[in-house]
Amino acid sequence: MSPFSGSAPRTEQWRHLRLTQEDGVATVTLARPEKLNALTFGAYADLRDLLAELARERSVRALVLGGQGRGFCSGGDVDEIIGATLAMDTAQLLDFNRMTGQVVRALRECPFPVIAAVHGVAAGAGAVLALAADFRIADPSARFAFLFTKVGLSGGDMGAAYLLPRVVGLGHATRLLMLGEPVRAPEAERIGLISELADEGDADTRAAELARRLAQGPALAYAQTKALLTAELDMPLAAAVELDAATQALLMNGEDYAEFHAAFTEKRAPKWQGR
Repeated sequence: MSPFSGSAPRTEQWRHLRLTQEDGVATVTLARPEKLNALTFGAYADLRDLLAELARERSVRALVLGGQGRGFCSGGDVDEIIGATLAMDTAQLLDFNRMTGQVVRALRECPFPVIAAVHGVAAGAGAVLALAADFRIADPSARFAFLFTKVGLSGGDMGAAYLLPRVVGLGHATRLLMLGEPVRAPEAERIGLISELADEGDADTRAAELARRLAQGPALAYAQTKALLTAELDMPLAAAVELDAATQALLMNGEDYAEFHAAFTEKRAPKWQGR
């Protein structure tokens, strides 16, 4: 994402989510606990716009995405979204579906690691938001369900058919996207859908600990690693190793690379600048 912005001011208050920032870590909380954090049109738009703003600011080194109350996110609000979409024409539906995809692209393309802290339900769009994160730390109560075929739609919503096979393999992805059956935390860990299975009630704490660790590390190296992981998914090997070479050459000319050598020589911990 480009760091350049126009004349629009920074958004000071978000209506559909909560944002806190401290020591390079942004924590974004979906905040409709009475609805299991079901997403509305406004929530999707806020997530899209917030991620773009944080990417431009360059002050965020890691982001934690979580949900308030009993679950992570139950997906799109049945009344506010499904009911409304039945009255939309094709052009309006295309605009809406493109917007949801923009949220996933923003999660994958923002220049900082994203950690999903998942407890309780992560269903439909909620499961895809977690899937699009770089790390998924789950409570034993977590259950993932890609429910799109359950409402008569394609399981390949919001990039799920692109991302899920690359995380869990084609066989598991086919089962999860076609059948829409829930996957509880132990199985999610077994098939590689989650990065870490936390102790009961500890997913938020473990996610915050990982975010602080990442925020204290070499931010530019992390950003480039994330960018390469996404870009090289569809590249032939020759193109991938050439992109790796160009990236490493740039980073070898950076301050953090020189700082590592100085710290190693002086037998101290590096002081990473993210440059």
